[in-house]
Amino acid sequence: MSYELIDHTADFGLHVKGNDANSLFVNAAHAMFDQITDTLVLKGIKTEHVRAKGDDWPDLMINWLRELLYLWTGKSLLVKVVVIDSLSKYQLLSTVKVDCFDPNHHVIKDEIKGVTYHQVLVRGGKGGWKSKIFFDV
Repeated sequence: MSYELIDHTADFGLHVKGNDANSLFVNAAHAMFDQITDTLVLKGIKTEHVRAKGDDWPDLMINWLRELLYLWTGKSLLVKVVVIDSLSKYQLLSTVKVDCFDPNHHVIKDEIKGVTYHQVLVRGGKGGWKSKIFFDV
């Protein structure tokens, strides 16, 4: 054989569910930040507004999570609460409650480098919405 399969430990994936599109996008945000830190110790002291657009539902999910990840990687903010203010076809506006990272108070569980398009899935139907998302770590 000219190749072999190897385990790739530089990423992980999440399956996320929601009753509707709003709850799916909220749950995806919480799932991502729950991988980064213990969100139970966060208080949600500061407010940020986050906007994302996409070409389709999967692209919107990726862009949404990338915007939220930037709060952490670019501004050292950890997300506690997410409220979707507006969600239309492939565009999202939200209000996010965050805490400033304090190394004496917050423990970082996993450092996420990026949100990937690898096998991304966002699908809605009568039984609710679901998504599959992979992250580079």
